[in-house]
Amino acid sequence: MRVLITGAAGFIGSNLADRYLKDGHTVIGIDNFSTGQREFLAPSVDLHEVDLLNLQAIVPLFEGVDQVIHLAANADVRFGPDHPDRDLQQNVIATWNVLEAMRRTNVKRIAFSSTGSVYGEAPVIPTPEDAGFPVQTSLYGASKVSAEAMISAYAESFAFEAHIFRFVSILGERYTHGHVLDFYKSLRADPSQLRVLGNGKQRKSYLYVRDCVEAILIALDKAKDKVNIFNLGTDEYCQVTDSIGWITGYMNVAPKLNFTGGDRGWIGDNPFIFLDTKRIRSLGWQPSLTIQQAVIKTVQYLEQNAWVLERR
Repeated sequence: MRVLITGAAGFIGSNLADRYLKDGHTVIGIDNFSTGQREFLAPSVDLHEVDLLNLQAIVPLFEGVDQVIHLAANADVRFGPDHPDRDLQQNVIATWNVLEAMRRTNVKRIAFSSTGSVYGEAPVIPTPEDAGFPVQTSLYGASKVSAEAMISAYAESFAFEAHIFRFVSILGERYTHGHVLDFYKSLRADPSQLRVLGNGKQRKSYLYVRDCVEAILIALDKAKDKVNIFNLGTDEYCQVTDSIGWITGYMNVAPKLNFTGGDRGWIGDNPFIFLDTKRIRSLGWQPSLTIQQAVIKTVQYLEQNAWVLERR
């Protein structure tokens, strides 16, 4: 099988590429290297450094492809209001370009990385896939809702098979963005104190990257509807202070915690994300690591790969 992965040099993309290569498939990778790292990719990936916003440049790369995994996106949720056009361009327009490239080359199958943020501040916890979308509170979440809608419309209009995955935050090897890295980097610089956005009581769910990859592959193998939507996460959540305790415990430091206050870390931050994952579990999937184990795995990776901290 020929698999095209957008954002192939990124955190999830490179882990997924490794798995497809291991299973004997051909991997075509697209990445503009705005955040991706060449070191993450095996030499056998057919890599193309190109921006998805350049439709004419990407169309030829889709010729002969059996399946598209669309992971490329701007995931900088916190600073969305500082550059409000970035989510539109990189998450919405780029997704339309991927769909158009598929239509023009007769590729019929797409998997898309959405987010649990599409549920906004959900009234139902844990939140199932059929929960209604409330008023959006982040530009990132709004852009993913828009991308999901376009994918569903293309599936209906052009007989695509779509798999939409609404992730919690992902942790593990090749992690390059998020609070575990921020806390670890800050504590390396000064183990005596740690700045914490909000009050530290925000409740979040996380998932180990290899469990995420396994869930994607199982869903692609077993779910065959026109549009297949899956929440991906664990059956637990933690407070920010829990993850701080795990990180500081592993590092053997006891910093003073300096909270910025309020029940959220930034504009658009959701103080409680916890997804219902019965649908993906019904296909036989279950996570191999707890949130605590995934946090520690991430810290160990950062500890052994200090160059990741220097590249940010």
